[in-house]
Amino acid sequence: MIIENAEEALKLVCLKTNTEIKDYTAGPVFMKGKKKGSHEWIIEFRKSPEDLNYFTELLDNALKSLNSDYEAKRYNNITLEMPKVHMARENLFYDWLKINDKLGGQHKIPRLSNRRDYIEKLLRMSSS
Repeated sequence: MIIENAEEALKLVCLKTNTEIKDYTAGPVFMKGKKKGSHEWIIEFRKSPEDLNYFTELLDNALKSLNSDYEAKRYNNITLEMPKVHMARENLFYDWLKINDKLGGQHKIPRLSNRRDYIEKLLRMSSS
């Protein structure tokens, strides 16, 4: 997945669901044994979706329509399963930037990562 596809997919889904996103990040869920991989998203909404499962389904479909490689891997769940989307608590990303001494205009939330470190830390912060 590339950032342009992620941004465009989120934009399309927000229009269809009348939602607004404040911040987000996405990372991999790695294949392990017979378990398939997926993408895991943490999204902080300004205006939340009424149904997160529907939002996730639309996101998956938008990504398929924008990225043929993603679509091929999602076909019949061959390699990738449905994305996992978590609704972030308010100010989660701001708190993450603050804890990591990255507040200010030059630092941004990593949008897409090939590693799980951002996702893991944000999930821990979200549940505490």
